[in-house]
Amino acid sequence: MEKIERRWPAGIAFVRDHKLNEWFGAAEGEVGIIVQGGLFNTLNRALELEDLSDAFGAAKLPIYVLNCTYPLIPDEVRDFCLGKSAVLIIEEGQPEFIEHELNTLIRRADLQTRVVGKDVLPRAGEYTAQAIRTGVVKFLRAHAPELAPAPATPNLPDASLGVLAAEVPQRPAGFCTGCPERPIFTAMKMAQKELGQHHVSADIGCHLFSILPPFNIGNTTMGYGLGGAGASALKTGGGKRSIAVMGDGGFWHNGLTSGVGNSVFNKDDNVLLIVDNGYSAATGGQDIPSSLGDNSRRRTGNPIERAVRGVGVDWVRSVTRTYDVASMRDVFREALTTRTAGPKVILAQSECMLNKQRREKPLFAAAVKAGRRQVRQRFGVDPDTCTGDHSCIRLSGCPSLTIKPNPDPLRTHPIAHVDNSCVGCGLCGEAAHAAVLCPSFYRADIIHNPSRADRWLSAVRGWVIGLLQARAARALAARAY
Repeated sequence: MEKIERRWPAGIAFVRDHKLNEWFGAAEGEVGIIVQGGLFNTLNRALELEDLSDAFGAAKLPIYVLNCTYPLIPDEVRDFCLGKSAVLIIEEGQPEFIEHELNTLIRRADLQTRVVGKDVLPRAGEYTAQAIRTGVVKFLRAHAPELAPAPATPNLPDASLGVLAAEVPQRPAGFCTGCPERPIFTAMKMAQKELGQHHVSADIGCHLFSILPPFNIGNTTMGYGLGGAGASALKTGGGKRSIAVMGDGGFWHNGLTSGVGNSVFNKDDNVLLIVDNGYSAATGGQDIPSSLGDNSRRRTGNPIERAVRGVGVDWVRSVTRTYDVASMRDVFREALTTRTAGPKVILAQSECMLNKQRREKPLFAAAVKAGRRQVRQRFGVDPDTCTGDHSCIRLSGCPSLTIKPNPDPLRTHPIAHVDNSCVGCGLCGEAAHAAVLCPSFYRADIIHNPSRADRWLSAVRGWVIGLLQARAARALAARAY
């Protein structure tokens, strides 16, 4: 009773008195728009495209922005809808809770304003500027034709688009260059090729890019930290264990209880992969309980393995270098074939490459500037060895691994090529070795501020390589005709 009689009215008064909700656009109008606060910028862009607003939010019709969607403020709703024939509520998601509540408040205020929502807007999916734009136009044509834009004429193809498409390569969404999660799914792909397809319950996070090419791994996605719960609820049977994928952020969010704890309690026989990159990487690299870095305001350094064993998991395997594709594949094979009962947990641990680069690049640059010897690794493809079948690209999909014309005039297939965005993670070579592909990858050590020994060794290597190349050239010349 305290919540209804005291706290709820106090909440309404706080939102109203502190003016948490906002009003934009025209002061008066025959129609208006009510929008969730997070969608206002998208709405304003949609209106701007129809010449109904500008970049500063000066819309030509009244807009009531619900920065606080619960509780709704009856007086504000009544005052905004007073004198309007219709209002459009832009509410992402379904069911349309706000739309139902608005109808209730308007009827209680004895207003005849019509509430329009999901009848002109998508019932589900993301409300992009184009989706909102289409809904707003439908609403205006039905309830305020004088504000509705004229029917658009078909756009003629722009000749510059073809030129742009030819110059700018397509860049589909995917893992970052050097991401430690990429080799995990390379290994999973190799394991499933050997053992057959398994149901994979995906989760929210960077690892969800596994559902896209070249991996195409992930059958279901329920919610943040619900990979394990999804595998338990949606396991397909047939003698094959389901695989659940979960990030370290999702694990601490609710995966420890909903995924791991329930799997132990229900004696599930699934495999749970926990991707431990040390941060909540998908949201910007924030620290989490298992982060290894020191944090003066938080307690970090709490191992996931200790938490997993603490709730009763017996079979746990930790891989501390995910770029070792062969080891990752072997762990997957063991987890999917072992006779041990109960949940199997794989901890795949390697630091997020973005955070690692942010930490190491300034230190590396400072050391080079100070004249200290520094070594960084790069990988490449020997154009004379590459067969051009591109299996390495299909297995890793690294953005730095691309193609270029074949230097051999007798071969037409383009060969693999590593461009300058390479960060030296070594996945390309590891995948080629584990999958027994062509041995065309090589590693180059780039030495800054080399020592005398480095220069002498480089000269010796150059002399030996030149000697071998000359001998090979003589052998080829002897066989020529």
